[in-house]
Amino acid sequence: MLEGLFDSRRWQLTFADMGSFIEGFTFTLQVVVVGLIISLVLGTVLGVFSTTRSRILRGISRVYVEFFQNTPLPVQVFFYYMAGPRLLQTVLGTPSPVRLSAFAIGAVGVGLYHAAYVSEVIRTGIESVPRGQMEAAQSQGFTRPQAYLYIILPQTFKVILPPLCNQALNLVKNTSVLALIAGGDLMYNADNFVSTYGYLQGYILACVLYFVICFPLALLVQWLEKRSKQKPRAKAIPGITPEPAKEA
Repeated sequence: MLEGLFDSRRWQLTFADMGSFIEGFTFTLQVVVVGLIISLVLGTVLGVFSTTRSRILRGISRVYVEFFQNTPLPVQVFFYYMAGPRLLQTVLGTPSPVRLSAFAIGAVGVGLYHAAYVSEVIRTGIESVPRGQMEAAQSQGFTRPQAYLYIILPQTFKVILPPLCNQALNLVKNTSVLALIAGGDLMYNADNFVSTYGYLQGYILACVLYFVICFPLALLVQWLEKRSKQKPRAKAIPGITPEPAKEA
């Protein structure tokens, strides 16, 4: 078996089918981008809900987070795949089920799933901002939504960038769940190649392409974590900040 991994003929056949891998790679990237947008927008809204004074909004956020964090992503994706068309048929009143594309299922599936985790990241970030910031903003005439938008959230995102990038990293890897529903993603195309030829080179190439996406994100996380630990330098203000003494 190990000898087959170094068989040049198998690798030539694998690279000859590179087009399908690139197609799956591109599809995966598109799902990642749209899914990440959904998770960030919805996660931010739910994170804000979880820190408001309204019990109803806090309850909505809590129920959403608990449901999506405590049910497996494959089960959720299968539900969208099987029940989604019939639910849309009922809502839209169409004579037949509304078919959902693999792209829509993938983007919505990973987006809704990771929104629960992003919400928790946002909540902890907001709670790390001193409460006096909100009170000071409201004393200056800001409404509560304006205070969140212009004062609280900008400070929050500076704190939570590393864990947010970690969620993006996990989202990329979780797109492989689309292979379960013939999603046309990178994992699905790699699985097709291996099932057709029986060569494990297809999985190895898929791992390399996933690495191409994930490794830059992992480096970004490390860089952001190091940057967050650095003490901010005071800005020099001409005429106010004393200049450093020059060496003789």
